[in-house]
Amino acid sequence: MTYIIGEIGQNHNGSIDICKLLIDVAARPITDPLFGNKLLPMDAIKLTKRDLTKELSVSQMNNLYNTEHSFGKTYGEHRAYLELSDEEHHEAYKYTKTKGLDFVETLCAIGCLSLLKKFTPDRLKVASRDLTNLPLLAAMAETKIPIILSTGMSGERELSEALEIINKYHNDISILHCVSEYPTRYENVNLRTINFLKNKYPEYTIGYSDHTIGISTPIAAVAMGAKIIEKHITLDRKMKGTDQKGSLAIDGMNRMVRDIRNLDISLGEEKMNIVTSVKSARIKLERSIATNKTLREGTIITDEDIHLLSPGDGIQWSDKNKIIGKSVINDIPKDEIIHLNNIK
Repeated sequence: MTYIIGEIGQNHNGSIDICKLLIDVAARPITDPLFGNKLLPMDAIKLTKRDLTKELSVSQMNNLYNTEHSFGKTYGEHRAYLELSDEEHHEAYKYTKTKGLDFVETLCAIGCLSLLKKFTPDRLKVASRDLTNLPLLAAMAETKIPIILSTGMSGERELSEALEIINKYHNDISILHCVSEYPTRYENVNLRTINFLKNKYPEYTIGYSDHTIGISTPIAAVAMGAKIIEKHITLDRKMKGTDQKGSLAIDGMNRMVRDIRNLDISLGEEKMNIVTSVKSARIKLERSIATNKTLREGTIITDEDIHLLSPGDGIQWSDKNKIIGKSVINDIPKDEIIHLNNIK
């Protein structure tokens, strides 16, 4: 089954209560109205922890930030407003666990590992921007917690260097194809990178972190073999915040999870067989050997006496040797199915 991560990121708008509401939505099971099937919800939610003293230069933090999405006069004040404390991350972790979901944490600086004194996330996420932050990768890998890497800003060399660092400590690694364009233009998605990663790194779990609008590309990614899907989620795409518009709201979340879970079921196995559920359709619609003229008792059946008609509850053409040359034991009208009990 695909491992689906709902990325809350900063869409909690600095509120632990909004964060919990998002966790509630992510944990809701999905009912497919077509067949009434109850499908599994998302598997995990993800939060991001920053150390603002290690985030941006002083001048950038002091820049005026006067936009409709600003939560402060300067960019530093804006970023500070959107940060949940270590205690609030722990609270979100505990709440997530009561809902039966995994908790994934993106850590953006070595100082953010202070969170691990309070709880142990199920996975640590390395943001695309930090794939080249080798000291951070080493510190995260040293914890032995499974790591997810996003490749949104990097190529093969950067990914290989990151993997080399992490492998000094463990190899429980997942790699997500990603494009750090918000929102991502469809011509830039290049989902075939998933095939490249699967072939080049068969020892790792390969997935896709999506920044497109809608749900078509993550679903296609699953069809191409992605085992992890990560997608931004929100309560309302009209909420204040730069990531809200490009996220999935409640209906979008439901549709994406529904379609991925149904796709998981649909993929099946690499074999060909007749599904039990098509038995009735097969009997109704397939063709059987039938008379093309009335055959009287005692007639010896030849190829000139038969053709094919539905239903499919008689003898198939590939088995016609079972009736050719046999004698009819009772009259069979024209255009009726020939059954074995009609011949000897």
